[in-house]
Amino acid sequence: MELENFFAGMFSPEWFAALSGILLLDLLLSGDNAIMIALACKNLPHELRRRAIIVGGLGAVFVRIVCTLFATGLLASPYVEFVGGAALVFIALKLVTDRNDGRVEDGGSQPTTFGAAVRTILVADFIMSIDNILSLAGVANTVPQGKWSLIICGLMISIPIVLFGAQIFLMIMLKVPALIYLGAGILGWTAGELMTEDPALGAYLAPYALEIKAAFVLLVLGIGYLINRSREQRSNG
Repeated sequence: MELENFFAGMFSPEWFAALSGILLLDLLLSGDNAIMIALACKNLPHELRRRAIIVGGLGAVFVRIVCTLFATGLLASPYVEFVGGAALVFIALKLVTDRNDGRVEDGGSQPTTFGAAVRTILVADFIMSIDNILSLAGVANTVPQGKWSLIICGLMISIPIVLFGAQIFLMIMLKVPALIYLGAGILGWTAGELMTEDPALGAYLAPYALEIKAAFVLLVLGIGYLINRSREQRSNG
């Protein structure tokens, strides 16, 4: 990518119009990413939560940039979104059932570590950002010049949206723990959305998209609740 090609077409009316569309996409598509980051950090000690949000969020945006620049075609390949959606279901279940609040309980698991939280953020954000990356690249392709500058600017704009949103949701979630299930349900819905939009299998699944998304929400919430309930009964018994 030559430097003059990067700056070509910047600040033209078409460029600003496309940037407005990308900003709207960031607002619409970054909410579930922010919720996922908050869920991944909820069990860290208080002093590590903000650091994990910042490190994980910045790392996730860096992964988005690399994928957008070099792997957009690969992400549009058949079965990638379907496999990503299936993986996101397991991530959602892990996040909703990992509820030791940074303490070691008798017979319980070790508290979430900083490294584990950051790794979860990077993997889950990559999966959840597939549609974001493809949508961003699609909008950027509508301008005759300045596509790469538009993509980079759009990704940079997503950084404060995701980081600020994650901190706000985490703050609310710690005060209202029931929101953990709401966040996990949103991840389940996103998983169904990814799977029904897959280039290879989406045509077969699309007629049942609403039912599939609702089923994944119920699956994540139901299994998560049963695991948490069983764990509480064992700890109380």
